[in-house]
Amino acid sequence: MPAVRLADGDLNYLLEGSTGKPVLVLSNSLGTDLHMWDAQIPAFTQHFQVLRYDTRGHGKSLVSEGPYSIEQLGGDVLALLDALDIEKAYFCGLSMGGLIGQWLAINAPARIERLVLCNTAAKIGAPEVWNPRIDTVLSGGAQAMRDLRDASISRWFTPDFAEAEPAKVEPIVGMLAQTSPEGYAANCAAVRDADYREQLGRISAPTLIVCGSGDPVTTTEQGRFMQERIAGAELVEFHAAHLSNVQAGDAFSERVLAFLTA
Repeated sequence: MPAVRLADGDLNYLLEGSTGKPVLVLSNSLGTDLHMWDAQIPAFTQHFQVLRYDTRGHGKSLVSEGPYSIEQLGGDVLALLDALDIEKAYFCGLSMGGLIGQWLAINAPARIERLVLCNTAAKIGAPEVWNPRIDTVLSGGAQAMRDLRDASISRWFTPDFAEAEPAKVEPIVGMLAQTSPEGYAANCAAVRDADYREQLGRISAPTLIVCGSGDPVTTTEQGRFMQERIAGAELVEFHAAHLSNVQAGDAFSERVLAFLTA
């Protein structure tokens, strides 16, 4: 896979689809890599040149010393766009990727054409949630990541889906078990410290907010909070837990494409 060289290491990415089409950036959730979007690629590349990447600390991208910040992760996206001579892009991010999308739309609005914020919030969790997880992962290493894999199934997927579709669930949760403990902990800190509740009104890009009715991490209520503060924002809810793009599949792809190509 190609990679962009940053000052402190490589950022792994894939650029797929025909040149000449507008660029759509896909940003992964905490504990996954760029392959979390595999199911969307056939549909998305019909309309876009799709740029997906492993967030710092994930997949095959650099694992630099933490903690990280969402500003730093957003800067990585801008560096990637600059390296590929992409002036402006559409952006779709899920969970942590949605925080990155918020930061970009607030701080680099000229670079974002349209914005899709999936299963995310302006503020995700509290320090009393994140700090014990960071400590556990840093002390437990690879075994702690494997333990997190099992615990995450119920957060990422509804019970009916997890039981009925193990072939779709297993590869996704397997990404978490393979994630660097140091990289994961550094990104947990980035999510812990991000808070855009007072800045949402600065987002001017047309925005779609995607929620899962069974999402225990970022609720539909938190999605509506964002919708009320981002002018003209649309909201859609699927029967899904935290990874709605995987669980809702084609329905997710169709609704996102309808918004992006409107």
